[in-house]
Amino acid sequence: MTFADARAADHELVIKALRGDADAFASLVERYDRAVYHLAYRTMRDQEEAKDVTQEAFFKAFRSLRTFKPGAKFSTWIFAITYHACCDRLNRRKRYSDEELPERADPARGPADSVIAADEARRLRNAIAALPEKYRTVVTLYHLQGRQYDEIANVLAMPVGTVKTHLFRAKEQLRRLLIVDQVENQ
Repeated sequence: MTFADARAADHELVIKALRGDADAFASLVERYDRAVYHLAYRTMRDQEEAKDVTQEAFFKAFRSLRTFKPGAKFSTWIFAITYHACCDRLNRRKRYSDEELPERADPARGPADSVIAADEARRLRNAIAALPEKYRTVVTLYHLQGRQYDEIANVLAMPVGTVKTHLFRAKEQLRRLLIVDQVENQ
């Protein structure tokens, strides 16, 4: 499915949902559930809170569906709702959880490759988790969600130049964190 096809399909689902078709909104939830959860998890750093934020974001989206602008990207809109829900929760709790994603081995790899890959993944997760929230969010949206600069700017309500600057600074901090981690582990 091309980008334009996906956008048209999302728009059609929104129209159907506005007309009362619950299955249409369920299709939107199914399409974006993983991406919304991933953004929430990377922002909240807690699996249970990420699940709650994901549910809250879709609930808010459903309630506010009439405010969705025709021609806009549903993904940008739902990511903005998710990000703001995360910010609201973070402002309320004022602390972060140290919980990590569970380690997962790739079954196609041998034991040594799995250990190396798991260690690299752990180091990268830890480095991303150590970033300030504004950088962590931009890295998540750009590299892990594959979003473009303009979409990230819309989600985070900031200029595209600021998104690029945050991404550049995040990469620099990640590079330094990974180098320090590598030196300490040798």
